[in-house]
Amino acid sequence: MKEIIEYTDYRKFIQDYYEERKRSSAFTWRDFARDAGFSSAVYLKYVCEGKKNLSINAAGSVAAAMGLVGFEQTYFVLMVSYAHAKGDEAKRAAFEDRCALARAHKVRVLGNEEFDYFKSWKNPVLREIAPHMPGAKPLEMAHVCKQKISAAEVSETLDFLVKSGLLKKDKNGNYSQTDKSLSMGPVDAVPVAARNMQRQMGEFAVKALDLPLSERDMSGVTMGITRQAYERIRKEIADFRRRVVAIASEDDETEQVYRLNLQFFPLSERLDKRDGEENAEVSRCHPGFIPESVDTKLSKMDARNAKSAPDATACVMEKEIGK
Repeated sequence: MKEIIEYTDYRKFIQDYYEERKRSSAFTWRDFARDAGFSSAVYLKYVCEGKKNLSINAAGSVAAAMGLVGFEQTYFVLMVSYAHAKGDEAKRAAFEDRCALARAHKVRVLGNEEFDYFKSWKNPVLREIAPHMPGAKPLEMAHVCKQKISAAEVSETLDFLVKSGLLKKDKNGNYSQTDKSLSMGPVDAVPVAARNMQRQMGEFAVKALDLPLSERDMSGVTMGITRQAYERIRKEIADFRRRVVAIASEDDETEQVYRLNLQFFPLSERLDKRDGEENAEVSRCHPGFIPESVDTKLSKMDARNAKSAPDATACVMEKEIGK
């Protein structure tokens, strides 16, 4: 059985412990439940199957029944705490507590570096900037960032990127990327941190509305769709994202660092199916908010469809035009 520090899912750890005990003895779920103080013989079996949750109070008893003491027992309880934390803030706190405990005992938590990487916009931005500014000081890198960052923060971020193996630093102090592109791994804590970065990047996108049109491209479309269409559109977005990454990876040089946000989300609850004109009216798509003095254009095809098929969905795209 693996060391507990290699686990991120407490259910998987309990299951592996049970299977190892059963291979070498007549150990049963009833025995396990009794040792942990549960009256139900199958409670822990249901926990492993996801049908029941283990409470924080019960986690210590289960850990003791598995022979965990000291650091390992605390680590197990923190795994349970993370699994049932409500909201991203609570999950981040529980994961960071687990990482702090591991660092104190000089062990590495799976996903720790990945989690830290996706916590802040500074990491991906400086990972792109540093290799293309050979010989530059941290203050110079700070000055080319659109968002406010100090020289000390640049130095701290670069140290983290090198330590995490995301950048290499040569004897002359120049940086290079170890991989051209990155993607989120399967570690369950990573999406929690990624959502925090997406919030940051979403705020930056709002600020970017003040940039000249020659430096940015923003558009949107509001539409009424079915679940089947939703899944098809998600696949198109995933394919598009891969093509964009491939294009960006073709060039070895970088002139500027850009962020591409891809967002696709509901603006209404699911609509009840209704007959007649009422159903046609609620199924139509309406234009989203368009900033004052911004020109919009409706494609000729959409316009023709809207006129010739009054009961069909008519989608309007918001797109700024000009220089």
